Amino acid sequence: QVQLVESGGGLVQAGGSLRLSCAASGRTFRSYSMGWFRQAPGRERDFVAAITLSGSNTYYSDSVKGRFTISRDNAKNTVYLQMNSLKPEDTAVYYCAARLGLYMASDPKNERTYNYWGQGTQVTVSS
Repeated sequence: QVQLVESGGGLVQAGGSLRLSCAASGRTFRSYSMGWFRQAPGRERDFVAAITLSGSNTYYSDSVKGRFTISRDNAKNTVYLQMNSLKPEDTAVYYCAARLGLYMASDPKNERTYNYWGQGTQVTVSS
């Protein structure tokens, strides 16, 4: 089992940047595929980005492609989401998620793919 704790959220002006971090407990972090999702008020939780075990493959939603970058440091048990050129529509609670093992036939963009979730961190982008 893994526990996930997000940090780095906050209030930023449009066009600004934030870096979210998700720290995982345990010594098997490198065995987990990782994802970021977000949920805006009144909306369903949406996929943002995902990364494979070694970090060799990444996936992004169309809405963040080219602006956000997901990365991981397996030595620090941490996955990051660098968010640049932020827009008001990026305002949401951002969640970190983990899946034990490879994605295989599972869709990294589907929240049902993931077994573990963090508590979320609020990101607010003002216009």
